Amino acid sequence: MSSKGKPHLNLVIIGHVDHGKSTMTGHLLYLCGSISEREIQKYEKEAELIGRGSFKFAWVLDKLKEERERGVTIDLAFYKFETKKYYYTIIDAPGHRDFVKNMITGTSQADAAILVISAGTGEFEAGISTTGQTREHALLAKTLGVDQLLVAVNKMDLADYKQERFQEIKDEMERNLKLFGFDMKRVTFVPVSGMIGDNLSEKPDKMSWYDGPVLLAALDTFEVPPKPIDKPLRLPVQDVYTITGIGTVPVGRVETGVLKPKDEVIFQPTGKKAAVMSIEMHHEDILEAIPGDNIGFSCKGLSKSDVRRGDVVGHAAKPPTIAKEFLATVQVIRHPSAIAVGYTPVIHCGTAQVATRFAELKSKTTKGKKTDKPDFLKNGDTAEAVLIPTRDMVVESYTEVPPLGRFAVRDMGQTVAVGIVKKVTPK
Repeated sequence: MSSKGKPHLNLVIIGHVDHGKSTMTGHLLYLCGSISEREIQKYEKEAELIGRGSFKFAWVLDKLKEERERGVTIDLAFYKFETKKYYYTIIDAPGHRDFVKNMITGTSQADAAILVISAGTGEFEAGISTTGQTREHALLAKTLGVDQLLVAVNKMDLADYKQERFQEIKDEMERNLKLFGFDMKRVTFVPVSGMIGDNLSEKPDKMSWYDGPVLLAALDTFEVPPKPIDKPLRLPVQDVYTITGIGTVPVGRVETGVLKPKDEVIFQPTGKKAAVMSIEMHHEDILEAIPGDNIGFSCKGLSKSDVRRGDVVGHAAKPPTIAKEFLATVQVIRHPSAIAVGYTPVIHCGTAQVATRFAELKSKTTKGKKTDKPDFLKNGDTAEAVLIPTRDMVVESYTEVPPLGRFAVRDMGQTVAVGIVKKVTPK
């Protein structure tokens, strides 16, 4: 719960690189009162100095990115905002260079997503092309367990607010999203202009043909997912900070279970044990962290070298599983040739990234036809495969801890496959 007593949701904003995510998000935060008029004027001045006044909203988030890169503060205040019904945390500052890597981490932590698509001539087409990121992001969101999706058809000002353009994009995206397994009854399409602010919080006259909700109202149609507090504690570490006077502070999101001060925890795969001293969320001390909470916590006797991004925290009594090997259902999305035994791409699971070998292909299904012990896998195939990590990593079965039971397979700078863990053989 937030300090205002509203239920909390984690939101990730995804989409192709130039489709206006930063500007739309910045404008949304401004309309929600998360950023003051004074700050916006300051950004506008700075942006105008370099002749890019229209960038003022995007700068809100880019400022934050610089701050984060310099490690000045870990301040999430910038991207918290409230709707009538919920209190939202936006997970990752959009526009990261290595966006997909961060997107996988961010998305695996999200309860809901906004997919931003540009209505600009040629821009939508570039995003949906085979080299674009629109489809990849939508598919990743689905694979990583984000079932709640809102599609913001942005830059409607560039499409002269035409209903035909909105409809064309909506039809094409519905086809793709249905294919990825989204329930289209739960996906809302909202035409917006992030730059001008149309349809973010108020309806403009320019789109009188649109009879659906504005973006902020559409966000209130999301639902809070159930909190798996009865499962063992699992918290993938996203970052580790050293804070003067406090010491080493791992940061991450509780996926399952409950964490409290005084708990004896273990960091896997290193096996380092420590006692939790305090837990903080949005700069406030809390007495317990439950699934969905993005927290920082300090531990007694923990040094920065003991813990790194990718580690998973659990209670010492029920440690996270280090996999010797695991059986998974893998879906090949986009591989330039074929996947055979011995292929060793990088697997992203939780916040970890580990080179992992395809050790055995048990079966594959191509267009509904099943083959046992295939020689290779091609795009569109779904397979049962045994994978062996090249170094220690935590993997859990999907039924036990869903976020650590889903993974993305990346190679050559793109996502080539996605998978769900069925069974883990512990080390």
